[in-house]
Amino acid sequence: MNRFLLICSSLSLMMTYSSCISNVEEELYPPNTCDTANVTYSLIVEPIIAQNCYECHNAVEPSSGIPLEGYDNLKTQVDDERLIGAIRHESGFSAMPQDAPALSECNILKIEKWVAEGAQDN
Repeated sequence: MNRFLLICSSLSLMMTYSSCISNVEEELYPPNTCDTANVTYSLIVEPIIAQNCYECHNAVEPSSGIPLEGYDNLKTQVDDERLIGAIRHESGFSAMPQDAPALSECNILKIEKWVAEGAQDN
């Protein structure tokens, strides 16, 4: 009888824990929800930069003399190959935003896509 109870309780325990495991593919491997198609300066990049960078890098009183407000100012950083290294917090670059976590991976991917496609004023 003890052996029977042991087997039943073991089976019950196994069934309880196995029911908590998800086998739904979307839950195990969530789809990439970062849409990098049709990335433009005006609709995608500028709002990301405005929200995360203009506080310190505006056109009036830019931190460290580096304004990012406006296409021409941002394009200067792209052309100098400093923008991506800074927002990726790569070694040898000033991590931006300073004293804050990096931008989301999705926002970085959008900016990288814009740069890779020629950083157009679109």
